[in-house]
Amino acid sequence: MSDKHSMDVSQLRHSQVGEVLLREHLDDSPFGQFEHWFRDACDSPDLDPNAMALATVDDRGRAHNRTVLLKYFDDSGFVFYTNYASKKAEQIDANANVALLFFWRDLGRQVVIRGQAEKVSTAESLKYFATRPRGSQLGAWVSHQSSIITSRQLLEAKFEEMKHKFANKEVPLPSFWGGYRVVPEAFEFWQGKSQRLHDRFQYTRQDGDSWRIERLQP
Repeated sequence: MSDKHSMDVSQLRHSQVGEVLLREHLDDSPFGQFEHWFRDACDSPDLDPNAMALATVDDRGRAHNRTVLLKYFDDSGFVFYTNYASKKAEQIDANANVALLFFWRDLGRQVVIRGQAEKVSTAESLKYFATRPRGSQLGAWVSHQSSIITSRQLLEAKFEEMKHKFANKEVPLPSFWGGYRVVPEAFEFWQGKSQRLHDRFQYTRQDGDSWRIERLQP
């Protein structure tokens, strides 16, 4: 294998100095625990605390990952929005098993969520779409997400076309755009510590709404 482009980054290190995480510190519900940590992230210097990596698998078993934005969460799951013709949507429709990763660097924390993704109702998508800035609403109509395009100028021309088409009127919800809710089966809460002796706790769904909580080795 050619080493024309190479870089040794083995000595890059960042020591984590977060508080010790003990079982008695944890909420019995992973949703409650996530809410506590998410509020901390919103109060920290971290940018976009709702940014989360979404992992999917295609029909050949190859993993794909990208960053999306969490828009809503409650005890039923975690909601994000996308183009239903995108690669991520095609992969979810074929295999609903996904994983989410939140990384809050300034807090030295990560949360991993594994579960199944399902489409939200059209009414729920419409309710959120109506709150988006007008430019973002128009953008949803412009992009055939993940498809090949030969130039940015074509994209900008399409945007101007949509601006003209919907001038002086509300931008409707595209039929090909909407939300997914990730219904969790397992959570992992990771608190970084010095000497790589990180604190990790896993919540695994049991019958109904009960969860088993276990400490994992770092």
